[in-house]
Amino acid sequence: MTSKKDPTSSSYNAKLLIAPSKSSLGSVLSHPIIKSCESALQSRDAFTIALSGGSLPSFLQSLAQSFQRAGVDPQWGKWHILLADERCVASTDADSNLGAIQSNFANAVPIPKKQVYGIDEKLLSESTDAVAVDYEDRVLKPLLEKCGGMLDCAVLGFGPDGHTCSLFPNHPLLNEQSRLVASIDDSPKPPPSRITLTFPVLNKLSRRIVFCGAGSSKRPILKAVFGNAKQILGAPIEKIVDGAKALDVEMGNPPPHPCGMVRTDHGGDSLVWVVDADAVEGAIGVKQ
Repeated sequence: MTSKKDPTSSSYNAKLLIAPSKSSLGSVLSHPIIKSCESALQSRDAFTIALSGGSLPSFLQSLAQSFQRAGVDPQWGKWHILLADERCVASTDADSNLGAIQSNFANAVPIPKKQVYGIDEKLLSESTDAVAVDYEDRVLKPLLEKCGGMLDCAVLGFGPDGHTCSLFPNHPLLNEQSRLVASIDDSPKPPPSRITLTFPVLNKLSRRIVFCGAGSSKRPILKAVFGNAKQILGAPIEKIVDGAKALDVEMGNPPPHPCGMVRTDHGGDSLVWVVDADAVEGAIGVKQ
């Protein structure tokens, strides 16, 4: 049953998938993506997925093989990929999230190129806000209409400062409630000019959010976000692909970082964190 209250103001349940190693993280990450895809394509002729950049696209390289191994037809022609955030650079620039998504994933599968949505680079010379307004009106709103008012899945990374998308700690964008795609020209991480999905999209207009991270550098963030987490009494430790473990956990409050503020209205399987054993070691109070 969907809670009507602010999910950051009370106890909140989420799913935690722990891969045994970084090398197996991609196949574990595929698990919730496949579930989202199957569910979407049973209901309509489109699957919408928002993707972040950074190291995340490299974990998508095995997604096609994971679909094949699961015996699920991804129906790539029905996929629509939008950017969870983007640096305001050309797609050929090394900093481009679109470029990373294309080279690591999208170019290797038969998703129509017109259904992988980048920013309008002609607007880069105008303003970051113009890029954001165009992306909201030209990409996000039509995709929401195509998929019943909600994105099917958003796959996000999280940084060592706890940021996700281009939502950084202590930045005014954390309080944005009206814009669905916002601009930022003072990013603490270069390049400074970016666009990003906002919390109203992530928390209210997304059917499933999946976070992904690996390595010991993620431990401080996981310890902060899940510092008061506990395995829900009686919840099974479910074995899934490649020896990974799936746990239902209760997250603590208040959320200490922007990534911890991402909490869908539904909770449970609609918010999934996928990490490797190295990242989670000693970070939260569950047995490996």
